[in-house]
Amino acid sequence: MFLSVFDIFKVGIGPSSSHTMGPMVAAARFLERLRASPFQAHGLRASLHGSLAFTGVGHATDRATILGLAGFQPDTYDAEKAEEALHQIRISRQIEAPGLGALAFDPERDLTFDYGPALPGHANGMILRATDAQGDVILQETYYSIGGGFVLTETELANSAARGRETTLADVPYPFHNAAEMLRMAAASGLSIAAMKRANELRYRSAADLDRGMAQLWEVMDACISRGMVGEGILPGGLKVRRRAKGIHDKLLAERGLNMTAPHTINDWMSLYAMAVNEENAAGGQVVTAPTNGAAGVVPAVIRYWLDHVPGASPARVGEFLLTAAAIGGLCKHNASISGAECGCQAEVGSAAAMAAAGLCAVLGGTPEQVENAAEIALEHHLGMTCDPVKGLVQVPCIERNGLGAIKAVSAASLALRGDGQHLVSLDVCIETMRQTGRDMHEKYKETSLGGLAVNVPNC
Repeated sequence: MFLSVFDIFKVGIGPSSSHTMGPMVAAARFLERLRASPFQAHGLRASLHGSLAFTGVGHATDRATILGLAGFQPDTYDAEKAEEALHQIRISRQIEAPGLGALAFDPERDLTFDYGPALPGHANGMILRATDAQGDVILQETYYSIGGGFVLTETELANSAARGRETTLADVPYPFHNAAEMLRMAAASGLSIAAMKRANELRYRSAADLDRGMAQLWEVMDACISRGMVGEGILPGGLKVRRRAKGIHDKLLAERGLNMTAPHTINDWMSLYAMAVNEENAAGGQVVTAPTNGAAGVVPAVIRYWLDHVPGASPARVGEFLLTAAAIGGLCKHNASISGAECGCQAEVGSAAAMAAAGLCAVLGGTPEQVENAAEIALEHHLGMTCDPVKGLVQVPCIERNGLGAIKAVSAASLALRGDGQHLVSLDVCIETMRQTGRDMHEKYKETSLGGLAVNVPNC
């Protein structure tokens, strides 16, 4: 099993990796198929199913799908050009698809929200179709957005299910499939988790490209925090949620140097950094999946906490943090899920907290056993967490939840460092428990906004 650090961490746009980035990626893939097709397309249609339908408007899934069909992609997204394109599409009822010319598409008629049963493969399903001049379908594909911006076709998903959680060795020096294998390889090699992960990455790219790419990831994360801490106003979507990060930041700065400041104020700094990211995400800004958009604030918040508040921290070691975190994120995705629509928020903020705890433990000098323990503690205490966004927006409870996830991650790393790495519940057991809990969780608590806070808090 090998998932790159650049698979777990991807530059994209808010508010959701599975509901915004995924559909945009799926649309781009569909255009590729259409360009290779021998048939002449005249029009396009799209239908959204399951969680993509129930919370699609709040997650901007409709916009993302349309923009994806118009050639926009998450990593190169230009908000101003996107608004211009959407305006033209609504007026002309046509999409200028790159390499395909003008194709008929009426957003009111050709993009539908199917509120019936979800498609069989995954809670996040969508069907894209191309039609000829008579309106007959000439090409159709079903896509599933499985979390973190990852997209599979119906066939790819079926093949993946048939293989199960495969144990075929990846062509890398340290092909661990679970935490137990990871620890055995670390003991045998004498390497840290980050060093093993780095060796695996170098199988596919140069050291310069790896370091440059990770530096860019942190640059985007850090810039997102900084933007979030000065942003003001009301977040879009109708809930009238106020941005709070700037106000918190201003108060914290005003309190600096005061003898009366309470020690627990450090928790406010951690929450601030995470909330700044997730307010940017909620506003549709540029973020890094970590491992998803809904949980994008946890990892950068813990890195920023480490750099700004922990003596001896060095920006030169951010790559070590990211590699360690990516190793843990890969285990969560491979052996359970990082999708809120599949396993609830335990799979998103829970996985993010485990990743952040592992990364922090590593750069604070933790052994591989302590790093695994840190990840387990953080994930264990998110087990059972539902995904119940009010009005389908990635705002309540998501923004604050990232702040608490960061605090839990730091606490987990600290606890692990106080021990010797020996503990009762293994990370593998914890990840398997997350998978089983997600399987048993009622669908209304898995990103459909049909239960929990979503129905007990007024939506306007």
